[in-house]
Amino acid sequence: MQPNDLVPRVAGLNEWYRLNSATSVLTHALTSSQAGSLALVSSFGAESVVLLHMVSVIKRDTPVIFIDTEMLFTETLVYQQELAERLGLRDLRIIRASDAEIDTADPDGTLHQRDTDACCALRKAVPLQRALQGFDGWITGRKRYQGGARENLDFFETEDGTGRMKVNPLAHWARDDVQTYMTENRLPRHPLVTRGYPSIGCMPCTSPVAEGEDPRSGRWRGDDKSECGIHFVNGVLQRKGENA
Repeated sequence: MQPNDLVPRVAGLNEWYRLNSATSVLTHALTSSQAGSLALVSSFGAESVVLLHMVSVIKRDTPVIFIDTEMLFTETLVYQQELAERLGLRDLRIIRASDAEIDTADPDGTLHQRDTDACCALRKAVPLQRALQGFDGWITGRKRYQGGARENLDFFETEDGTGRMKVNPLAHWARDDVQTYMTENRLPRHPLVTRGYPSIGCMPCTSPVAEGEDPRSGRWRGDDKSECGIHFVNGVLQRKGENA
Protein backbone atom coordinates (compact mmCIF):
# COMPACT_ATOMS: atom_id res chain seq x y z
CA MET A 1 0.00 0.00 0.00
CA GLN A 2 1.11 3.56 -0.67
CA PRO A 3 0.77 6.46 1.76
CA ASN A 4 -2.40 8.31 0.78
CA ASP A 5 -0.54 11.26 -0.66
CA LEU A 6 2.37 9.51 -2.40
CA VAL A 7 0.86 8.97 -5.86
CA PRO A 8 -0.42 12.56 -6.27
CA ARG A 9 2.81 13.88 -4.76
CA VAL A 10 4.90 11.95 -7.31
CA ALA A 11 2.61 13.18 -10.12
CA GLY A 12 2.99 16.75 -8.93
CA LEU A 13 6.77 16.48 -8.69
CA ASN A 14 7.05 15.09 -12.23
CA GLU A 15 4.89 17.92 -13.56
CA TRP A 16 6.82 20.58 -11.66
CA TYR A 17 10.28 19.29 -12.59
CA ARG A 18 9.60 17.93 -16.09
CA LEU A 19 11.74 20.63 -17.74
CA ASN A 20 14.32 20.91 -14.98
CA SER A 21 17.89 19.66 -14.83
CA ALA A 22 19.17 16.57 -13.07
CA THR A 23 20.87 18.79 -10.51
CA SER A 24 17.61 20.57 -9.71
CA VAL A 25 15.78 17.27 -9.29
CA LEU A 26 18.50 15.82 -7.06
CA THR A 27 18.80 19.01 -4.99
CA HIS A 28 15.06 18.94 -4.31
CA ALA A 29 15.16 15.26 -3.44
CA LEU A 30 18.01 15.72 -0.97
CA THR A 31 16.96 18.98 0.68
CA SER A 32 13.16 19.17 0.58
CA SER A 33 10.97 17.68 3.28
CA GLN A 34 8.51 16.83 0.51
CA ALA A 35 10.80 14.00 -0.61
CA GLY A 36 11.47 12.69 2.88
CA SER A 37 14.50 10.67 3.94
CA LEU A 38 16.34 9.26 0.92
CA ALA A 39 19.38 7.07 0.28
CA LEU A 40 21.40 6.78 -2.92
CA VAL A 41 21.78 3.16 -4.04
CA SER A 42 24.95 2.85 -6.10
CA SER A 43 26.66 -0.07 -7.80
CA PHE A 44 29.89 1.96 -8.23
CA GLY A 45 29.65 0.80 -11.81
CA ALA A 46 30.50 2.30 -15.19
CA GLU A 47 28.44 5.50 -14.82
CA SER A 48 27.88 5.64 -11.06
CA VAL A 49 30.44 8.35 -10.46
CA VAL A 50 28.11 11.00 -11.90
CA LEU A 51 25.43 10.73 -9.21
CA LEU A 52 28.02 10.06 -6.52
CA HIS A 53 29.78 13.29 -7.44
CA MET A 54 26.51 15.24 -7.51
CA VAL A 55 25.59 13.92 -4.07
CA SER A 56 29.03 14.81 -2.72
CA VAL A 57 28.49 18.40 -3.87
CA ILE A 58 24.86 18.83 -2.82
CA LYS A 59 24.72 16.85 0.44
CA ARG A 60 27.81 14.83 1.26
CA ASP A 61 26.28 13.08 4.26
CA THR A 62 23.56 11.44 2.14
CA PRO A 63 23.44 7.71 2.94
CA VAL A 64 25.00 5.77 0.06
CA ILE A 65 24.13 2.07 -0.08
CA PHE A 66 26.51 -0.29 -1.89
CA ILE A 67 25.46 -3.92 -2.32
CA ASP A 68 28.41 -6.27 -2.07
CA THR A 69 27.16 -9.49 -3.65
CA GLU A 70 30.51 -11.15 -2.89
CA MET A 71 30.66 -11.92 -6.61
CA LEU A 72 31.80 -8.51 -7.81
CA PHE A 73 34.91 -7.80 -9.84
CA THR A 74 37.94 -6.94 -7.73
CA GLU A 75 38.19 -3.78 -9.83
CA THR A 76 34.73 -2.70 -8.63
CA LEU A 77 35.65 -3.18 -4.98
CA VAL A 78 38.85 -1.18 -5.36
CA TYR A 79 37.04 1.54 -7.35
CA GLN A 80 34.39 1.77 -4.64
CA GLN A 81 36.96 2.33 -1.92
CA GLU A 82 38.97 4.87 -3.90
CA LEU A 83 35.94 6.80 -5.11
CA ALA A 84 34.29 7.00 -1.69
CA GLU A 85 37.49 8.42 -0.25
CA ARG A 86 38.07 10.86 -3.10
CA LEU A 87 34.52 12.23 -2.95
CA GLY A 88 34.46 12.36 0.84
CA LEU A 89 31.24 10.36 1.18
CA ARG A 90 30.34 10.51 4.86
CA ASP A 91 27.73 7.76 5.16
CA LEU A 92 28.68 4.79 2.99
CA ARG A 93 26.78 1.64 3.94
CA ILE A 94 28.08 -1.64 2.53
CA ILE A 95 25.42 -4.35 2.70
CA ARG A 96 25.31 -8.02 1.79
CA ALA A 97 23.27 -11.15 2.37
CA SER A 98 23.81 -12.76 5.75
CA ASP A 99 26.00 -15.84 6.12
CA ALA A 100 22.93 -17.82 7.14
CA GLU A 101 21.07 -16.79 3.97
CA ILE A 102 24.01 -17.74 1.76
CA ASP A 103 24.54 -21.05 3.57
CA THR A 104 20.89 -21.94 3.09
CA ALA A 105 20.29 -20.83 -0.51
CA ASP A 106 23.71 -20.93 -2.17
CA PRO A 107 26.19 -22.92 -0.08
CA ASP A 108 28.44 -23.82 -3.03
CA GLY A 109 28.22 -20.46 -4.81
CA THR A 110 26.66 -21.90 -7.98
CA LEU A 111 23.10 -20.60 -7.70
CA HIS A 112 23.79 -18.09 -10.50
CA GLN A 113 24.40 -21.03 -12.87
CA ARG A 114 21.00 -22.55 -12.12
CA ASP A 115 18.72 -19.59 -11.43
CA THR A 116 19.97 -16.05 -12.02
CA ASP A 117 16.78 -14.48 -10.68
CA ALA A 118 17.06 -16.39 -7.41
CA CYS A 119 20.72 -15.43 -7.09
CA CYS A 120 19.96 -11.74 -7.66
CA ALA A 121 17.15 -11.88 -5.12
CA LEU A 122 19.37 -13.52 -2.54
CA ARG A 123 22.44 -11.34 -3.00
CA LYS A 124 20.89 -8.02 -4.08
CA ALA A 125 17.16 -7.51 -3.74
CA VAL A 126 16.60 -8.95 -0.27
CA PRO A 127 19.57 -7.18 1.37
CA LEU A 128 18.56 -3.91 -0.29
CA GLN A 129 14.95 -4.06 0.86
CA ARG A 130 16.24 -4.69 4.37
CA ALA A 131 18.64 -1.75 4.15
CA LEU A 132 15.94 0.61 2.85
CA GLN A 133 13.67 0.07 5.82
CA GLY A 134 13.23 3.41 7.54
CA PHE A 135 13.82 5.44 4.37
CA ASP A 136 11.03 7.24 2.52
CA GLY A 137 12.66 6.52 -0.82
CA TRP A 138 15.84 6.00 -2.78
CA ILE A 139 17.81 7.52 -5.63
CA THR A 140 18.83 5.49 -8.69
CA GLY A 141 21.09 6.08 -11.69
CA ARG A 142 18.71 4.61 -14.26
CA LYS A 143 18.29 6.40 -17.59
CA ARG A 144 15.84 6.19 -20.47
CA TYR A 145 18.54 5.59 -23.07
CA GLN A 146 19.38 2.27 -21.39
CA GLY A 147 16.25 0.96 -23.07
CA GLY A 148 13.97 -1.90 -22.18
CA ALA A 149 11.85 -1.26 -19.12
CA ARG A 150 13.71 2.01 -18.56
CA GLU A 151 12.72 3.84 -21.75
CA ASN A 152 9.74 5.63 -20.17
CA LEU A 153 11.31 6.58 -16.85
CA ASP A 154 10.14 9.67 -15.01
CA PHE A 155 12.18 11.64 -12.51
CA PHE A 156 9.96 10.43 -9.67
CA GLU A 157 8.23 7.06 -9.27
CA THR A 158 6.16 5.23 -6.72
CA GLU A 159 7.27 1.80 -5.56
CA ASP A 160 4.26 -0.40 -5.00
CA GLY A 161 4.22 -2.54 -1.93
CA THR A 162 6.74 -0.47 0.02
CA GLY A 163 5.27 3.03 0.27
CA ARG A 164 8.57 4.47 -0.96
CA MET A 165 9.45 6.95 -3.68
CA LYS A 166 12.18 6.37 -6.26
CA VAL A 167 14.07 9.27 -7.76
CA ASN A 168 15.85 9.03 -11.13
CA PRO A 169 17.66 12.36 -11.59
CA LEU A 170 19.45 11.22 -14.76
CA ALA A 171 16.35 9.72 -16.41
CA HIS A 172 16.41 12.14 -19.36
CA TRP A 173 20.16 12.21 -19.91
CA ALA A 174 21.75 10.90 -23.10
CA ARG A 175 24.90 8.77 -23.08
CA ASP A 176 26.92 11.79 -24.24
CA ASP A 177 25.65 13.82 -21.28
CA VAL A 178 27.10 11.25 -18.90
CA GLN A 179 30.48 11.22 -20.61
CA THR A 180 30.60 15.03 -20.82
CA TYR A 181 29.87 15.36 -17.10
CA MET A 182 32.65 12.92 -16.24
CA THR A 183 35.13 14.74 -18.47
CA GLU A 184 34.24 18.25 -17.32
CA ASN A 185 34.52 17.27 -13.67
CA ARG A 186 37.63 15.13 -14.20
CA LEU A 187 36.05 12.11 -12.58
CA PRO A 188 37.82 8.73 -12.51
CA ARG A 189 36.34 6.01 -14.71
CA HIS A 190 35.71 2.45 -13.69
CA PRO A 191 38.82 0.56 -14.87
CA LEU A 192 36.77 -2.11 -16.68
CA VAL A 193 35.14 0.38 -19.05
CA THR A 194 38.25 0.61 -21.22
CA ARG A 195 38.30 -3.18 -21.37
CA GLY A 196 34.90 -3.40 -23.04
CA TYR A 197 32.51 -3.39 -20.08
CA PRO A 198 30.05 -0.47 -20.49
CA SER A 199 27.67 -2.04 -17.93
CA ILE A 200 29.18 -3.81 -14.94
CA GLY A 201 27.55 -6.20 -12.51
CA CYS A 202 28.67 -9.42 -10.89
CA MET A 203 31.68 -11.14 -12.41
CA PRO A 204 30.01 -14.46 -13.40
CA CYS A 205 27.12 -12.70 -15.14
CA THR A 206 28.94 -9.84 -16.92
CA SER A 207 30.84 -10.14 -20.20
CA PRO A 208 32.54 -7.67 -22.56
CA VAL A 209 30.42 -5.93 -25.17
CA ALA A 210 31.46 -5.75 -28.82
CA GLU A 211 31.31 -2.53 -30.82
CA GLY A 212 27.76 -1.91 -32.02
CA GLU A 213 26.12 -4.09 -29.37
CA ASP A 214 23.69 -2.70 -26.83
CA PRO A 215 25.69 -1.57 -23.77
CA ARG A 216 23.67 -3.83 -21.48
CA SER A 217 23.99 -6.90 -23.73
CA GLY A 218 26.90 -8.10 -21.63
CA ARG A 219 24.67 -8.55 -18.61
CA TRP A 220 23.30 -12.10 -18.28
CA ARG A 221 24.31 -12.80 -21.88
CA GLY A 222 22.22 -15.57 -23.41
CA ASP A 223 19.54 -15.24 -20.73
CA ASP A 224 16.16 -13.55 -21.14
CA LYS A 225 16.96 -11.11 -18.35
CA SER A 226 17.75 -7.40 -18.30
CA GLU A 227 17.30 -6.31 -14.67
CA CYS A 228 18.97 -7.64 -11.53
CA GLY A 229 15.78 -7.47 -9.48
CA ILE A 230 16.35 -4.49 -7.19
CA HIS A 231 13.72 -2.60 -9.22
CA PHE A 232 11.16 -5.34 -8.62
CA VAL A 233 8.86 -5.81 -5.62
CA ASN A 234 7.28 -9.22 -5.19
CA GLY A 235 8.41 -10.11 -8.70
CA VAL A 236 6.80 -7.07 -10.36
CA LEU A 237 8.83 -4.42 -12.19
CA GLN A 238 8.42 -1.05 -10.49
CA ARG A 239 8.54 1.88 -12.91
CA LYS A 240 5.46 3.93 -12.19
CA GLY A 241 5.59 7.67 -12.64
CA GLU A 242 3.01 10.41 -12.86
CA ASN A 243 0.47 8.08 -14.43
CA ALA A 244 0.57 5.68 -11.50
